[in-house]
Amino acid sequence: MAKIKTKFVCQNCGYETEKWMGKCPDCGKWSSFEEVIEDKNAKKEILTMNIADKSDSKPVSINNVKSRTEERFTTGINELDRVLGGGVVQGSLVLVGGDPGIGKSTLLIQVSSNVAESGKKVLYITGEESQSQIKMRAERLGINSENLYIFAENNLNIIELYLDKIKPDMMIVDSIQTVYNPDVTSAPGTVSQIKEGTAKFMKIAKKLGISTFLVGHVTKEGSLAGPKLLEHMVDTVIYFEGERYNSYRLVRAVKNRFGSTNELGVFEMLDKGLVELENPSKVLISEKPKDVSGSVIISTVEGTRPMLIELQSLVAPSNFGIPKRTSTGVDYNRVAMILAVLEKRVGLQIQNQDVYINIVGGIRINEPSIDLGIAMAVASSVKNIPISENVAVTGEVGLTGEIRSVSFIEKRIAECKKLGFETILIPKSNYDAVKNVKGIHIIPVANLRQGISFMFSKK
Repeated sequence: MAKIKTKFVCQNCGYETEKWMGKCPDCGKWSSFEEVIEDKNAKKEILTMNIADKSDSKPVSINNVKSRTEERFTTGINELDRVLGGGVVQGSLVLVGGDPGIGKSTLLIQVSSNVAESGKKVLYITGEESQSQIKMRAERLGINSENLYIFAENNLNIIELYLDKIKPDMMIVDSIQTVYNPDVTSAPGTVSQIKEGTAKFMKIAKKLGISTFLVGHVTKEGSLAGPKLLEHMVDTVIYFEGERYNSYRLVRAVKNRFGSTNELGVFEMLDKGLVELENPSKVLISEKPKDVSGSVIISTVEGTRPMLIELQSLVAPSNFGIPKRTSTGVDYNRVAMILAVLEKRVGLQIQNQDVYINIVGGIRINEPSIDLGIAMAVASSVKNIPISENVAVTGEVGLTGEIRSVSFIEKRIAECKKLGFETILIPKSNYDAVKNVKGIHIIPVANLRQGISFMFSKK
């Protein structure tokens, strides 16, 4: 009798070794190795199958390759269509990630209903909830389409069997971590099962032309659980972001083979489900307080969408030897750098002050153009002088205190004009491109000292 061979696989990154290890040498995670039985016959069968699949392929000159446009259909939600690049591509594989309770299942059941109402057949596969639980959520959202099928199953072989019978146009798998292949010896949720399940759904999507959405769990660090290979296998990766106890939700594309990346969709969670915000700027700045120091409107661009967001700062005397620096929605290291520039280049005395920075609405912004807004909000709080609610700012701050140029300056200014802003501070290097724009007072600034001088000299 042949000896059964086993190996140990890291459940975080997929690193393989013959012996158990406490710490993964590849990703550095502790206690992540699990024992997996190595089946050489299965490997040989897969290798043979792959050779058979590729036997008809041959190199072709790029001039002889016929291009074709992707067939798309709408999800019925404009914000999600924007993130996907104009709609769902037929036969595409989309991975949806997000924290537990953020609204992934709610969004996808709404998408399923919209697509089913358009006449297409949709199969919603759930491995975490029963059919009655999905039905309860559907009744709460007012969903009752005849073309929407619910299938509570996590056995990959049984799912594939019913796909041939139902032949859906779109399929939702909630979630990929619960699906398992009984031919693979490891438990559901392990690296081997996730890779096997994703590969199987990718083959089904391409072969049968079924547009497939896979729901993926995330780790406490915020990345998708499972090997990084999972994100490389799929066509599109979108993340569901937002504070769990805040009503606003963001859907962001970080990979898209059929459209631009870093597109952003904005939603609000209500009793009737997720409602798209077609004009998020107006909502996010609607509650800006008047005549209060430390608050400023920043102009940012997410993907191709310009947005106006309120940024707040509070500077207060420190009660401890080391002052506290806290940032919410902004990179902490970026804030620390701007505070150092304000001290060194402008002369603001904040070395003994606690500084708090917050992006209103539970949104996280990583774009460098918010640097000038952070500096202005901090200066406003230190001087205790309010910034006018009719002024917006945008610009990247360098270590020498210079204000560097930003992209899409025309879109930023157009968004400010649309919402009735009277003045905007921009980098001087961007001024030539927009100096002829009418209807808004454009102030070019070359460095932080100039910007602060303009903002507070009249006061």
